[in-house]
Amino acid sequence: MKFLLSIFFSLLLACANTDINTNSESDEFDVEFEAKKDVFDPLSGYNRMMTHANDFIYVNMLTPVAKGYAYVVPKTARTMVSNFFDNLLFPVRFVNNLLQFKFQNAGEETLRFLANTIIGFGGLTDGAKYYNLKAHDEDFGQTLGYWGLGSGFHIVWPLIGPSNLRDTGGMVGDYFADPISYVDPILLSTGIKSYRAFNSFSQDPTAYEKLRKDAIDLYPFLRDAYEQRRDKLIKE
Repeated sequence: MKFLLSIFFSLLLACANTDINTNSESDEFDVEFEAKKDVFDPLSGYNRMMTHANDFIYVNMLTPVAKGYAYVVPKTARTMVSNFFDNLLFPVRFVNNLLQFKFQNAGEETLRFLANTIIGFGGLTDGAKYYNLKAHDEDFGQTLGYWGLGSGFHIVWPLIGPSNLRDTGGMVGDYFADPISYVDPILLSTGIKSYRAFNSFSQDPTAYEKLRKDAIDLYPFLRDAYEQRRDKLIKE
């Protein structure tokens, strides 16, 4: 029961950072729009409702609080916190690079972890940059996609936002590979993950506002942007 609660609250309080690149060429936009016209979306009613619920929370609660946090806490300190948590997520990246047979990337991730841990004072600073070691972000959802598993239908989670059936299953693997999942008690683990997500959100508190301002219909806009981005990450 504790494990199920941990999964639920971790999903509920996690935050997916989505970087969306808008296309200025109208012809290319039309092509992408046509490609997504017949998307399989059996949960569209629920998804639309949850999208608007999340939107209310993001705009009226998370964004104002994150702006206040960013005003009080210097960017340098917030960046160090992000660096520290990013370094702790090394097992997720390492395992998934191995599972995709990207052995060179897994080796570079290992060297990057060592550099950040030793030279970067436990990951607080980016020690790997002095050796030109690059991050290779991979998660279990990407691994499943790499081996040919389709995305399945779209799902919008509370607070997390857009996802799909494949990536939701991948969250279980991410949970077990995340060292913070093993912090006891479960409420402390959940609290640390929540702070990690919130601090990440505070790096650019206006990101969501900038993302949503171009949406004519918010739900399909976020859905299609998410699916296109995940497809791109899997193919890289």
